[in-house]
Amino acid sequence: MGALLLWSLLFLFLAPKLPDTDELVAEARQAEITLLAADGEVLAVRGVSGRPYVTLDGIAPAVVQAVLATEDRRFYGHFGLDLAGLGRAFLANLRAGSYVAGGSTLTQQLAKNLYLTPERSIVRKLNELILALWLEARLTKDQILEVYLNRVYLGSGAYGVEAAARRYFGKDAGDLTLPESAMLAGLLKAPSYYAPTNDLERARERAATVLGLMADAGYLTADEAAAARAHPAGLVPAAAPFAGDFADWVLDDLGERLGKPATDRVVRTTLDRRLQTAAQNAVAAGLEDRPGIDAAMVVLDESGAVRAMVGGRGGGMNRAVAARRQPGSAFKPFVYATALAEGRAPADRISDAPLTVGGWTPRNAGNKSYGQVSLETAFAYSLNTVAVRLIDAVGPKAVASTARQLGIESGLRPVPSLALGTSEVTPLELTAAYLPFATGGVRRPPFGVERVSDADAGLLYARVPVEAPVLDPPVAAGMRDLLCAAVARGTGQRAQIPGREVCGKTGTTQDNRDAWFVGFTGDFVAGVWVGRDDAAPMQGVNGAGVPARIWAAALAASPRDPRVADLRPAVRPEGGDQRTIGDGTYALHSLARWWRRTFGGG
Repeated sequence: MGALLLWSLLFLFLAPKLPDTDELVAEARQAEITLLAADGEVLAVRGVSGRPYVTLDGIAPAVVQAVLATEDRRFYGHFGLDLAGLGRAFLANLRAGSYVAGGSTLTQQLAKNLYLTPERSIVRKLNELILALWLEARLTKDQILEVYLNRVYLGSGAYGVEAAARRYFGKDAGDLTLPESAMLAGLLKAPSYYAPTNDLERARERAATVLGLMADAGYLTADEAAAARAHPAGLVPAAAPFAGDFADWVLDDLGERLGKPATDRVVRTTLDRRLQTAAQNAVAAGLEDRPGIDAAMVVLDESGAVRAMVGGRGGGMNRAVAARRQPGSAFKPFVYATALAEGRAPADRISDAPLTVGGWTPRNAGNKSYGQVSLETAFAYSLNTVAVRLIDAVGPKAVASTARQLGIESGLRPVPSLALGTSEVTPLELTAAYLPFATGGVRRPPFGVERVSDADAGLLYARVPVEAPVLDPPVAAGMRDLLCAAVARGTGQRAQIPGREVCGKTGTTQDNRDAWFVGFTGDFVAGVWVGRDDAAPMQGVNGAGVPARIWAAALAASPRDPRVADLRPAVRPEGGDQRTIGDGTYALHSLARWWRRTFGGG
């Protein structure tokens, strides 16, 4: 009796205004989303296509089976709350010491998607439970499942299985095959991460897991699951839309940020159509006659706005945001930034002799050694031994901390080889982490949406600028010198643009599996990655070649920064204007240079 009274009180005080269940079908309609480029021109229109709502008998049975096997096997037996599932999830989380499993039923997920915000709190969880029980009391199990399958987010701006079936496979939900059904069900775990438009192979691997769960649940035999794995789903063959990778990235972010749109929306994005065209053309030209090799490119302005994004020349993966690859020497700026922050200067001299750290002996390209060199020369020519000496001096944890402060979000192993870029990153995060080198030490996270309005021009969302100082201005100025030297006379010379100041860094990983160029000119920071999706070695491709040429071809179309009249001398001749560590003059020199750049003057 006491428990019943407590529950009644919770229902009275916590339950939100309960909607009319008759409205659920109407609200399951897929709204239309219009994406605008930065100049106001229509970039893409996503949403309403075909039937706005599909009944359960219009959905392929394999979809229903895959969803139940993956998300809620006891759906038809519980009352909205699966006590056994909650118990198992609690024990799994207790053993792991963190959140690794959930016990939400499909009814709870529907309640959350329909009426609740994505916040995590005890009150919200209680509201979810109350709404789940209310849905179970008002609707049949088939109705709950039907509404769920019409409302759930499945990546790339698609809400509901009908929209997702058309988006990914070009067919109605009732015509989906077993492999396609498994792929859609696999998206429920993480729609953006597993979306086949972001990474087709990852989506297929997830679908294979779902097929195994279907066999475990008794919906398939082992032979049927194996046959479906042997013939995985593919995307509908269609011409890649202009800036399609960017559009999908924006829609995924909006889905997570704002939830399912109740009305049609207009989204003003940051995309510059001229720069997007230049980037796409540069990637296509740079990869001509190079079968099996792909590329990704991201262009940001100094505010962090994504002005261009190319996920590759082939469909099935947005490599700009989904490809995690080793950056090689393109990671070295974080090592040098840490060293400059601790008092070193570009003119300081350091030994380039071979060394061994923890049983590991790094080598320079061609096994060459140049003796005593300046940090500027070592950076320009990407000498590995110097980078490892620096990380050994400042500590791998300090370098990892610098990289995280500048914007690297992927996990970094704090070991000496981190200096040579052995931890994986995405092209977008690496490019964004270079932005503070171009802005005097200020970090601004990348973004693709300026504002969102409804069909009546009512404002639903407007971006609020976010920034944080992450490097002292003299350190940022010193890094700019190093990056300019790498292009002026070092490994990045093929990224030069006549009449423009270009600063950047090349990167090539072991056996030429990955090739990078990341840098900036004027108001734009851009990054290019080139490689094979299977990480196989490439012949004749390194960071100093194809990526640098793609970068220069694309950025040549960017507006010239009016604040930079001419190229300034980016390099001091070896042997001149050199200092020893700790003489204290370089900081003043850099501070004066930063002052002149920022406020003008001689």
